[in-house]
Amino acid sequence: MLKVQLADRVKNLPPYLFATIDKMKQNALSKGIDLIDLSIGDPDIPTPQHIVDAMKKAVENPAHHRYPSYIGMPSYREAVADWYKQRFNIILDPKTEVLSLIGSKEGIGHIPLAFVNPGDVVLVPSPGYPVYPVGTLFAGGESHIMPLKEENGFLPDFKAIPESVLKRAKLMFLNYPNNPTAANASEGFFKEAIALASKYNIIICHDAAYSEMYYDNEKPISFLKVEGAKDVGIEFHSLSKTYNMTGWRIGFAVGNKDVIAGLGKIKSNLDSGVFQAIQEASIVALRTDDSILSDIRKAYQDRRDALYEGLKGLGIQANKPKATFYLWAKAPKGFDSTKFAAHLLEEAGVLGTPGVGFGAPGEGYIRFALTQPVERIKEAVERIKKVL
Repeated sequence: MLKVQLADRVKNLPPYLFATIDKMKQNALSKGIDLIDLSIGDPDIPTPQHIVDAMKKAVENPAHHRYPSYIGMPSYREAVADWYKQRFNIILDPKTEVLSLIGSKEGIGHIPLAFVNPGDVVLVPSPGYPVYPVGTLFAGGESHIMPLKEENGFLPDFKAIPESVLKRAKLMFLNYPNNPTAANASEGFFKEAIALASKYNIIICHDAAYSEMYYDNEKPISFLKVEGAKDVGIEFHSLSKTYNMTGWRIGFAVGNKDVIAGLGKIKSNLDSGVFQAIQEASIVALRTDDSILSDIRKAYQDRRDALYEGLKGLGIQANKPKATFYLWAKAPKGFDSTKFAAHLLEEAGVLGTPGVGFGAPGEGYIRFALTQPVERIKEAVERIKKVL
């Protein structure tokens, strides 16, 4: 009988947060609970129909049934460059500064393999997307946690990082608008990050997956818009949240051509690119009229207002998000984040994500995703009211 022994890198993995959440969800559903799931950031609004129609047409083209380009179809990369020019007034060379991804998660997970040697340091925000430290672990690197604290606007305090760590650091992950805290970053913050990266030769990897999920017409800026950004880093983006295409698995990385080339070398050895029919449909997505996206944002803003005002009425503290479709709320007195999430699930049939699952600095918080209609969110608030 074969004795299967996992590699140390797998043995050392923490439980993947969202797999754990899914297990909790399935357990509740098996008991017949009418679950209001506000845990995982998976849009419930369908992909806009014109994108679906473009996909139907593209999938019938036999030319797309063969291996795609490793780096992305030229037309797709050009569409990404055009989108950046229109949205941020940033000029990108689609040949050298744009790379297709099988969703931004894939690129984020793979980039440490291109630049991190065993023992090198990666600067990781916490609470944060679990893939940042996991990708670091797979590359043999060491994560140095940059705590995101409310008193600092959920921005990392660069002055708190020891110089001995900065000298060993190869990558820094940033993510604004932020998951899970929903915080935004200013141009001044990015300037500070660029100055630090320039001084210590650190590659900045900015995860901008939520840049188009903004409210009150306050558009987040791109990291690459700030002077010197392209000299030190790249930006990851995804069509998942902007166009409700999470299951399609397509995104892109843009910025410094040498960093893009390094990530491309990893990808060409590990995957065979994005299905071209999806790229064709994504070109149509990137050219979507903003009136359609505005309607999507309006739906999420109504949900945000319903949940924020509802929780506020219950005495649960939260910052009103200006972007993302998350609300980062403080657990009431007497609960840690895990106990509060379990209490809501078991007593109210409401599922949120315990903040500690995003890293130790997330303890004491719970993340709610705005992925249910307003009526269900209002019902969730009423249920929470009864069990507090």
